[in-house]
Amino acid sequence: MKDDFVKEITNIDEDFAKWYTDIVIKAELADYADTKGCIAIKPYGYAIWENIQKYTDKKFKETGVENVYFPVLIPEGLLQKEKDHVEGFAPEVAWVTEAGGEELDERLCIRPTSETIISTMYAKWLSSWRDLPFVYNQWCNVLRWEKETRPFLRSREFLWQEGHTIHATEQEAKERTMQMLEIYTDVTENLLAIPVIKGIKTESEKFAGAVSTYTVESMMHDGRALQSATSHYIGQNFSKPFEIKFQDKGGKEQYAYQTSWGCSTRLIGALIMAHGDNRGLKLPPKVAPIQIVIVPIAQHKEGVLERANELKEELNKNYRVKIDDRDKYSPGYKFNYWEMKGVPIRLEMGPRDIENGECILVRRDTQSKITVKLENITQEIGKVLNDIHSNMFEMCKKRMEEKTTVALNMEVFKNNMEENQGFIKAAWCGKTECEEKIREITGAKSRCIPFENEHVSDTCVCCGEKAIHTVIWGRQY
Repeated sequence: MKDDFVKEITNIDEDFAKWYTDIVIKAELADYADTKGCIAIKPYGYAIWENIQKYTDKKFKETGVENVYFPVLIPEGLLQKEKDHVEGFAPEVAWVTEAGGEELDERLCIRPTSETIISTMYAKWLSSWRDLPFVYNQWCNVLRWEKETRPFLRSREFLWQEGHTIHATEQEAKERTMQMLEIYTDVTENLLAIPVIKGIKTESEKFAGAVSTYTVESMMHDGRALQSATSHYIGQNFSKPFEIKFQDKGGKEQYAYQTSWGCSTRLIGALIMAHGDNRGLKLPPKVAPIQIVIVPIAQHKEGVLERANELKEELNKNYRVKIDDRDKYSPGYKFNYWEMKGVPIRLEMGPRDIENGECILVRRDTQSKITVKLENITQEIGKVLNDIHSNMFEMCKKRMEEKTTVALNMEVFKNNMEENQGFIKAAWCGKTECEEKIREITGAKSRCIPFENEHVSDTCVCCGEKAIHTVIWGRQY
């Protein structure tokens, strides 16, 4: 039964895209909806999102962020106010043109992002420097009419948070932009156990309407990049067209400085692709909806279920625990079922274990088994969960290091990308033409100009002219 169950997943190294879809379905994270390009998130998938949301929201609020909510429908006139913004989102926008059986006087956009509708409200709410800063965030859904979709990574409708702040000075806004990027680094590395590279996006890759966009980039199992979160310094690009003004301390009218920042349910996709294997999903302990599953062995025998439930009650004080006492399935089936769902620790206990005052602890990350005395179980599990997180992070970090190479010319760049798909460090002259040519030849885009910017060459990898940046390049999701 064990082998039959595992065969339900496509091999990760044979067809990564199919393997990914298999995990989404088999681990019961989501299912395809009748609405094309959209998914229905199932309880287990949503529980992961809730844990991401809870952790992130707490980090936000520690820095003074307050949650709000704005309309999902945006009048067309508002979207037209910021030229770069509307041009950037135009291909992805869905419009409402009729309601209640009547044609609308003005088309309404279903929000792809909320800068415009929020800016109009900020203009209403702001009058004096005493009102500032506005440090607001909303947890909501957005709609972007993607042509090619994949569950969690690129659904047409997805869940996210979008923070929007306004400040009296440029310095304050820039500090907030970087502060939020650090929070996303914390979320990705300390909650999801995925290492990131931090940096600034190139002009062609920045958010439509931003002065500058900062990003945390992660690497997936197959070497492709995933943009885990972004933080944008907007400057006065929205405050001027939307008249977000205030009187400063001297009574003079000034335009506010703005930021926006966000992460989404694509982080669930990152979890799958960074950590999963041929046994299924593999979840870091802090984000796992179930951290420990107890599987009673020979549960029909006297005292087994009772002791298993006692253990569950004891562990529930500190951890998220489930007992699998389904009597229609064998222990082998249950082992595979919970491995598929990525539960970090499995505890097995039968009559002999109970008699000896112990149980078997199985780690999902390494498949290793150890015998643990029940009297020490709470402390031992705490150590093991911490070690699982560290091990999963280090496994991802090692892969990123092994799949990061340097290219000094296009021939090496192309060969590296084909033979060891991953991140490539290469010098760039700053011209969009070279950026586009690299993508055309190799399929790789600029991921970011990293903050930790090492010197690799004096000349551009593409044109051979003087280089001004070292850039991280990679194929993306």
